[in-house]
Amino acid sequence: MGGDHAPRQTVLGALDAAARGIDVVLVGDERLLDAELAEAGAILPVVHAAESIGMGEDPAAAARAKRQSSVAVAARLVAEGEADGMVSAGSTGAAMAAAAIVIGRITGVSRPAIATIFPLGIPTVVLDAGANIDVKPEHLVQFAIMGAVVAQVYLDRPEPTVGLLNIGEEKGKGRDLEREAHDLIALRADIRFVGNVEGRDLGKGTADVIVTDGFTGNVLLKTAEGTARAVGRVILESLADDQDPSVQEASAVLLPRLMSLRARFDPEAYGGAHLVGVRGTVVIAHGSSSRVAIANALGLASEGAERGLVRRIEAGLGG
Repeated sequence: MGGDHAPRQTVLGALDAAARGIDVVLVGDERLLDAELAEAGAILPVVHAAESIGMGEDPAAAARAKRQSSVAVAARLVAEGEADGMVSAGSTGAAMAAAAIVIGRITGVSRPAIATIFPLGIPTVVLDAGANIDVKPEHLVQFAIMGAVVAQVYLDRPEPTVGLLNIGEEKGKGRDLEREAHDLIALRADIRFVGNVEGRDLGKGTADVIVTDGFTGNVLLKTAEGTARAVGRVILESLADDQDPSVQEASAVLLPRLMSLRARFDPEAYGGAHLVGVRGTVVIAHGSSSRVAIANALGLASEGAERGLVRRIEAGLGG
């Protein structure tokens, strides 16, 4: 029931995912969901949830008070083993709170984190992408372990490398947070640590996983997204406005490739990001998700569940 275009785009996206062979259960207001399904001329199982959590509500308080909200009911389905994972395009804070409270955290995890796959260049896992504004050095160690598992599952990197986002490559750079985290991560034999990396290393393959606090990670990703879009727009405008026949001839070849690159960068390609560190597969979709993004987010969750993402994170943290 959450998201800018819910419930219609959510239902349509669920139907698209079901057509790909993913078993989907809709959670929300049964009357509204049945009406959407009837209009689409389709059938999906629906679990009724009498309440929903608005974007303006306090996420943790609402998740506790509204036990019949769609996000809380979905979390219970996962916690009770009735579903293998959940996807929400509503309030990120509410989805995080419901996951932590209802599903519960993996033993030893202090702070679940949002792990996002940055798609341009050489795809890179970045976490935290916004769940934790303030963190401690030991949290970044956990992020490194969890991010490495995400890279194994989704990027097919059997021995992923991990970099610590900083303002310079040299050891000793950054705040107390980065300096202490650097030493802690370097002590872990189970982490292939490449040391400090900078924002310009995103997508270069310098590290398969980049770890940082949620504030910095969110700014990094949104800045990279905005820059990529701005550069792409300038190139397209330049090619379209140039009347030189040779440029127009080159444009006919280049434009399809540029549009393909633009589609690759579209955030709807993955549909969302994993909330890692909880005892269930949880994908947080974009608030503006269309049916395409919802279907892809469901695919992301399905793949994570099938490949044992949570189990593998538990094993990694236990090591």
